[in-house]
Amino acid sequence: MSFELCLGVLTPLIVYAGITLLHIILPAKKMKGYIKNEKTGEVRNYRLNGIWVLAVSVFVWFVLGYFEVVPFDWLYQVRWASLAGAVVIGLVFSGIIVFRASSTGKSILADFWFGRTKDPQVGDGFIDAKMWLYMIGATMLQLHVLSFAYFHLQNVEVVNPGFILGAAMLTWFIWDYNIFEKVHLYTYDFVAERTGFKLSFGCLAFYPYFYSVSLWFTAHLPNPGHPVWLTAIFGAVFLCGWILARGANMQKFFFKTAPSKSFLGIKPEVITDGKRSLLINGFWGLSRHINYLGEILMGCGVALAAGYPAIWMVWLYPAYYVALMFTREYDDRIICKAKYGELWDQYAGKVKYRIIPFIY
Repeated sequence: MSFELCLGVLTPLIVYAGITLLHIILPAKKMKGYIKNEKTGEVRNYRLNGIWVLAVSVFVWFVLGYFEVVPFDWLYQVRWASLAGAVVIGLVFSGIIVFRASSTGKSILADFWFGRTKDPQVGDGFIDAKMWLYMIGATMLQLHVLSFAYFHLQNVEVVNPGFILGAAMLTWFIWDYNIFEKVHLYTYDFVAERTGFKLSFGCLAFYPYFYSVSLWFTAHLPNPGHPVWLTAIFGAVFLCGWILARGANMQKFFFKTAPSKSFLGIKPEVITDGKRSLLINGFWGLSRHINYLGEILMGCGVALAAGYPAIWMVWLYPAYYVALMFTREYDDRIICKAKYGELWDQYAGKVKYRIIPFIY
C-alpha cells in the first residue's frame, strides 16, 4: 500500500480529531434543549459552537492549501481511500456507542441499527454525541465541497457554472444548519431517534461523503452548455426547498420556545387537549411534514444543477431523501399517535396531507 493511500485512509481520522479538538477549545453557547434525560427527567444541557468549528476548519483548510502543506484538492484526490477510512471509523464508533449501554430488550441487530441510548453525553452536555456527530458530518462535507470545487476550477477547461452553483447550494445548506444549530434540538432526530449505527455511521461515513455525490461524478466534466435561465430554475428549486424546510423548522422552534409569539407574521393556531397543543397553520398547515418536502427539493436542486441528469449517480442524494423522509413520516405518525392519542386524530383531520400538499 502506497504512502499516499495510507494517508488517504487516515485522513478522516485526522480531520475528525481536529474538529473534536476545535469543539472542545472554542467558545460555545450553553443552553437547554427540549428532550429530557431518560434517567433523571431533567431537560438536557447542550454546548453549541458548530458555526465557529466550521469557520475555523475552513480557515485551516485554506491556510494549509495556501502554504502548500496539503493540496487544496486533497480530499478529491484521496476520496475513495478517505471513504474507506470513514467507513471503518463509522463501524467502530457505532459498536462502541451501542454496546457500552444496556440492551433495550430488542434484538442485537435492532439495538445496533437504532441504538440503545437516546442522547449520550460527556460532562452534562460538554460534548453531546448527536451534536458532535452532526458537526463532524457537516464540517467534513464542507471540506469535500471546497476540495471538489477547487479541483473542478483547476482541471476543467470550460468551467461548469451549474457545478459551482451545486457546490454553493451545499455550502448554503451546511452553513444554514450551523447558524440555526439550536433549532435542530427540537427536530425529529433529537426528539425520537436513538444513537446507533443509523445515526453514527450516517454522520461519520455517509453524510460527509454521500451528500456531495453529484460533485463526485461531475467534477471532471466540462460545462454541458445549459442556458443560464435553466440553471437559474435549478437554483430556484433548491431555494423553494430551503424556504419550506427552514421555515417549518423555525416556526416549530418559535412555537416550542414561545408559544404565543408570531413567526413571519403568522400567529400560531393550534388544537389542544388542555395539556398538549399542535400547530395547524402556517407551514404546518400545508402538510404534516412540509419540511421533508423541502429537504427533497433541495436534494433535487443540487442534482439538477450539476448539469448531467443522465448520470444516474447524481440522483442518489435526492433518492435517499425520498426513501428516508417517507419512511420517517410513517414512524413519526406511529409515535405521534401514541403520544397525542385523539388529539393526533383531530390534527390529521385538519391537516390531511402527510408530506406533499394536495397530493400525499
